[in-house]
This record gives sequence, C-alpha cells and structure tokens, in this order.
Amino acid sequence: MSDDDTVEMFRPVGEAELELVKESEYLRWPPRLPEQPIFYPVTNAKYAAEIAERWNGRDGQKGFVTRFRVRKQFADSYEVHQVGAAHHTEWWIPAEDLDDLNANIIGGIEVTQSFEG
Repeated sequence: MSDDDTVEMFRPVGEAELELVKESEYLRWPPRLPEQPIFYPVTNAKYAAEIAERWNGRDGQKGFVTRFRVRKQFADSYEVHQVGAAHHTEWWIPAEDLDDLNANIIGGIEVTQSFEG
C-alpha cells in the first residue's frame, strides 16, 4: 500500500492510554470511556505536541505524541474540523466507529515524542 493510499494521523496521549496501546502491541486504540463519545486524532505533529505537553504532560505526568497511518478511504469519510489556530485540526470519529478505525490502521502506532511535566 502506497503513502497515497493512507493518511497520517497523530494522537496525543497520557501514560494510561499509552499503556493500553502498548498492551495491544501498538496495533489498536482502546475503547473510549463512557464520557468519551468521540475519538480525536489530529492532523499534524505540531498540534499533537502542544496537547501532549500542555495537557497530558503537566503536573508531574508524562505526555506522548503518537503517529499512525490509516487507509485514506476510511479517513475520507470523516470531516476535518479546525478548533482553534490554523494548525489546530482534527478528525471527530464517533466512539462506535473505533473498531473500524483500528481495522484500517496500516502498520502500527508509534511514539514520536514525549513530555514530562
């Protein structure tokens, strides 16, 4: 599968979510909690790093940026939303679609940055 057939996504995570990803051998995102009806992967590493550092990696906690690729056909079925500055863009994937997202991950999920508060 070529890069033209996939879309790169990023996800800022804390230690607990990363541990669940690790348990899946870096192949799947864990189910959302009841208070998390949407899964929010972001479109770029800069935005992911801002969230990981400012939110996940605060108060002595660690934050991480993850990167993964999904089939373009899957990603194209979700609108990208701008939620702040021009680079604050993300997909809003309903929690009930998370199994479909996981089935469309190509390769695996990798950690690209870490932050410690």
